[in-house]
Amino acid sequence: MVSEMQNSEHSELSNFLKVVNKIESAFRENRELVSIILKKIMEYSKKLEEAYGKEFKFKIMNFCGTHEWTVTHFGIRSLVPKNIELVAGPGCPVCVTPSYFIEEAIKLALDGFTIYTYGDTYRLRTVNSVRGYNSLSDVRSDGDVKIVTSFAEAIADARRSGRESVFIGIGFETVAPGYASAIIRGIVPENLKIMSLVKLTPPAMFYTLEILREKPTEPPVMGVIAPGHVSTITGAKAWAVVSENYGIPVVISGFEPIDVLLSILEILKQLVKGEAKTVIEYKRAVTWHGDVRAQRIVAKAFRVVDDAWRGIGFLPESGLRLREEYRKIDAFAEIGVEDLKPDKWVYDLPPGCRCAEVTLGKAKPTDCPLFMRICTPSKPYGPCMVSLEGACAIWARFGSGGLADEIAKDLGLQ
Repeated sequence: MVSEMQNSEHSELSNFLKVVNKIESAFRENRELVSIILKKIMEYSKKLEEAYGKEFKFKIMNFCGTHEWTVTHFGIRSLVPKNIELVAGPGCPVCVTPSYFIEEAIKLALDGFTIYTYGDTYRLRTVNSVRGYNSLSDVRSDGDVKIVTSFAEAIADARRSGRESVFIGIGFETVAPGYASAIIRGIVPENLKIMSLVKLTPPAMFYTLEILREKPTEPPVMGVIAPGHVSTITGAKAWAVVSENYGIPVVISGFEPIDVLLSILEILKQLVKGEAKTVIEYKRAVTWHGDVRAQRIVAKAFRVVDDAWRGIGFLPESGLRLREEYRKIDAFAEIGVEDLKPDKWVYDLPPGCRCAEVTLGKAKPTDCPLFMRICTPSKPYGPCMVSLEGACAIWARFGSGGLADEIAKDLGLQ
């Protein structure tokens, strides 16, 4: 099982780095376009400085782990003016999965169930030990835990084995249609149950913006870079309420460096003009209404519930659970796993970990005293260091920003 985990992680990272190399090449080859975009960003930045003063920080928040990776790896923070502050929001589903559910999965594995999980969830540590174990990876010698890359893979393996099994179904809106399609088509064998832990991102966005506004001493969020992958399902319309209710620009962005720079430019342009609109930058994949068919499939399989977010608490209408007609494959309904309720939720981050503050944009990974000391990618202590989408893991692995420094010098910015 150790080699299985290592092979899975190596393959995931290897494929990821191949994509990185392609994006880096595209970034290098489009320096002239980068220069034009940056000059416009500088122009709008100066206008905002004149209006708000030199000390005012314009905080722009992204809500996707991939956006945070792009910002960090390509050093975009070093390319934009000093009065632009780019911060990460809750864009990592593994980071916000409550410890309680991993603890329950460990119990099931020790009680004879086969547990199917993604590689990141496999390494996610719990706050409370379960019979001496603190992660699904710890159980490998005494329980049947298998790493899969999809729900379909878990279905196929469970059908072959015939063993009582549970799939840990984490993710955001992007994965929900795949889960829902398999459930509605009736291809999930009855020996396989799903523990649906899907989270919905708009409620987290609303909560985060509210939390950050509670501290008048902190710069407010002045613009949002909304998640592109999620928006292919939800459509841009899901974020329009942010512009309408909070009076700030929202841009649904693609994931390449130029996409992110264009999104920053659009936000600054709107701020200069006094506008607050929801705009699609990622037009090659996102529409206003999204994937209506996928939305219908998800609504048929799942019901929306108030749900717990690790280190944060319960957020209204922020999770998905199976509908009653699919209870035969529902881990909560059929095998005695009790769902987490507000009166039973307790703060579930390990001592000293500031993952919740990082997730909410209230702190940077480097503000945490554990970062790259006792919490590292090879030995994660907090949940934000486990997944490739976690802000701490991104800063630890890809935070050099060397390519951006090189480009900045070429453009005369340094």
